Amino acid sequence: MDGLEAEWGEQVYVVRLNVHDKGVTPLLQRLNFRFTPTFILFDGEGQEAWRTTGIVNPDEASQKVTGLP
Repeated sequence: MDGLEAEWGEQVYVVRLNVHDKGVTPLLQRLNFRFTPTFILFDGEGQEAWRTTGIVNPDEASQKVTGLP
């Protein structure tokens, strides 16, 4: 994820949540978070555009980010 974040630069804003922090529980519930790691990509309107769990395929993730409006 670090490499993709560096590659995307200012094109994306990455937020990392620690599932063990009790303060994030409401957000995790709102996002229907069930597995760790989970990666969720939102479009410019705040709508979920892509979700995956486990190891991120860098090529797939890059295609999703570059395909956003």
